[in-house]
Amino acid sequence: MADYILARKSRNIASSAVHVFLNLLLGVGSVLITVLSGGPILGLLLVLISKWRIFAVRARYLWLNIKSNLVDIIVGVSIVLLTYYAGPSILPVDFVLMIIYCAWLLFIKPLSSEAATLAQSLIAVFLGISAATIMTANTDPTFLVLLAFLIGYAASRHVLSQSDAKDFTLTTLVCGLVFAEISWLCYSWEIIYTFGNTGIRIPQLAIILTIFAFVYNYARQAMIRYQEDFRFKHILVPVIFGAVLIGIIVLCFSNPIFNI
Repeated sequence: MADYILARKSRNIASSAVHVFLNLLLGVGSVLITVLSGGPILGLLLVLISKWRIFAVRARYLWLNIKSNLVDIIVGVSIVLLTYYAGPSILPVDFVLMIIYCAWLLFIKPLSSEAATLAQSLIAVFLGISAATIMTANTDPTFLVLLAFLIGYAASRHVLSQSDAKDFTLTTLVCGLVFAEISWLCYSWEIIYTFGNTGIRIPQLAIILTIFAFVYNYARQAMIRYQEDFRFKHILVPVIFGAVLIGIIVLCFSNPIFNI
């Protein structure tokens, strides 16, 4: 019996070590292969291959499975695209993206608490909108609007799917539409903050929508918590904080020198 328990523990340790190794390989490999190949195709293929379980279901469950994993897909795809648009040479931003993706795969993605679910959604919003903004900088605004809608929808659905809500279709669609509207309004004055030769580029729109997503979720939770007794004062502090923060970013950190 003791030998059986010891063997089982050894197998668990071995499988955990393999799991960690494969995630590290994906986190580092998806960035390196994108830089070395000079294109995003191989990196994107590596991310999609790692999600093979999403597609290993019957056809009628495929779309549901894809929607349930949209946040994870957005993070992986965004990491690869941000790496690609940073340039063909290895820069500090590539190491930052490796660390972020490895931390996502090993520590953030497996969590399931309410706070962790919100954090996962906010990370997907920030990375997804960053990649979408940079990728569509010289294209028709329709592409950014559609991508923003998808990211807003996915982030909202990710949070609500972990709650007790039975039907959250309308809420997720509204969140996606607001994301799309804000993206359309900001398209004509896109600001990207750069940090020397590090390759790090942070779109102003990504910061604004991440703040909005946090306030939006806080307001939704407050409405559920207080229900018929809900008052605006219950969300006054985060709303004011979010509005002031966005106002400062737009008014004080929109110098045309950053304009793409």
